[in-house]
Amino acid sequence: MLWSGWGDPARARELPEQVRKLLHDLLGVRDPATPAATLDEVRLPPVALPAPLRAALAGVVGEAHVLTGHEDRVRHTRGKSTPDLLRMRAGDGSDAPDAVVLPGSHDEVAELLRLCSRERVAVVPFGGGTSVVGGLAPVGRAHGRARFAGVVALDLRRLDRLRSVDTESMIAEFEPGVRAPDAERLLAAHGLTLGHFPQSFEYATLGGFAAARSSGQASAGYGRFDDMVAGLTLATPAGDLELGRAPKSAAGPDLRQLVLGSEGAFGVITALRLRVRRAPAERRYEGWRFPTFAAGSAAARALAQEGPLPAVLRLSDETETMIGLADPGAIGSGGPGGCLMITGYEGARVEPRRTDASAVLARLGGEPLGEGPGQAWEHGRFSAPYLRDSLLAAGATVETLETAGFWANLPRLYDAVRLALLGALGSPLVLCHISHVYETGASLYFTVVVAQDGEPVAQWERAKEAVNAAVVEAGGTITHHHGVGRDHLEAYGREIGPVGVGILRAVKASVDPEGVLNPGVLIP
Repeated sequence: MLWSGWGDPARARELPEQVRKLLHDLLGVRDPATPAATLDEVRLPPVALPAPLRAALAGVVGEAHVLTGHEDRVRHTRGKSTPDLLRMRAGDGSDAPDAVVLPGSHDEVAELLRLCSRERVAVVPFGGGTSVVGGLAPVGRAHGRARFAGVVALDLRRLDRLRSVDTESMIAEFEPGVRAPDAERLLAAHGLTLGHFPQSFEYATLGGFAAARSSGQASAGYGRFDDMVAGLTLATPAGDLELGRAPKSAAGPDLRQLVLGSEGAFGVITALRLRVRRAPAERRYEGWRFPTFAAGSAAARALAQEGPLPAVLRLSDETETMIGLADPGAIGSGGPGGCLMITGYEGARVEPRRTDASAVLARLGGEPLGEGPGQAWEHGRFSAPYLRDSLLAAGATVETLETAGFWANLPRLYDAVRLALLGALGSPLVLCHISHVYETGASLYFTVVVAQDGEPVAQWERAKEAVNAAVVEAGGTITHHHGVGRDHLEAYGREIGPVGVGILRAVKASVDPEGVLNPGVLIP
């Protein structure tokens, strides 16, 4: 994975000249004043771990699995948000861990956590490194690292096995370091799938999905990742936690919900027991055109509440539809305009569900566009982060943010976020889509493009602060599937209130009394 961008460097794309001209004319985008730093030019702080501590870490996992080289530290610095990448492109590696430690078993993870708690070493669990909310930059050196003897990234890549498959219960047990494509490959040998395909699919890990409450593009059909977690094992400095004895239970509150979305602040997931499905024999993706975002939203709500619900249901607003289609005539006989909806069907026999859903969409004003738009979406659904890299290099700040709300409140939430972005950034390009729907509401996923000013990180942080405030005020959740990290910390505290904050702090004190697990993340 590219250390200063997204994914495979061989898949990087140059912006066509006409796109560069459009960015310049529409948004005032100009080439950055200075070139991006090379890997060797990234500035890292000195390794703070005392030699005896490094030797103690090596005593648990082996000398070969404690890495302190320049490139290893750079590759474990922060995640993949736009501010993360802007800092890396500027050569700022100030949040780098002192060492990267690679445990090979649950027992090694548990022993490392006991050691780090005893010696006051901060531990940042690291899966695919795809966090976009500051979830991998727990404590800045100027803001709290002085109270730790060092900071280590706990890379879980060696915990990469499929342990068992129970085809009677339809449960598969994985270790947390398995990357999503490998999980699908391993399950395919048994005729199974998770059906979890978020935009981070190519690089994210199963442990990361659980720790961040990930939601995949086929969530309407397969559910969110937290719906798939039947059980898990958690290692903490205070001991181990085994959760999930049965499909459902009335034995008190479901403690799995404390671990799912906990972002490594309560412990390290070392095993996951996941619900799986039969691999679909058929897949079919189609496009529909609706005259307005409101009309398309009403149709999506009808499918969510009355059925039949496709596996994939995605609706772009007018701006995203206009920007996302190279051929405006492809959106239907009515000519340019309107909103594009993508529907996807997966299963043993997709035609009955597709036919019934199509009847609902047509009745509510949808115009069928055939399979072309659906196939185009399927082909390019993991490509957007590569385009972001090209836009950053051209001098544009591009970032995403998301929220969710009840259907009745969704228009207010949509307007509030757009107004906050316009107020903070002047005249940005703001795109939005719905990609996760429920009977009671849906998510809103925004993409923002604006010309970089002289301090692009500060520029985006001001906008993010304004949006966070707008989301809370408008009654939405601060995050639907990206997680809390550091970027949403203050707003998350307002969302859950002082009693909720107190509960989280009490759990943290119980399982991590020295506060070494991802400090500064999740807990307001």
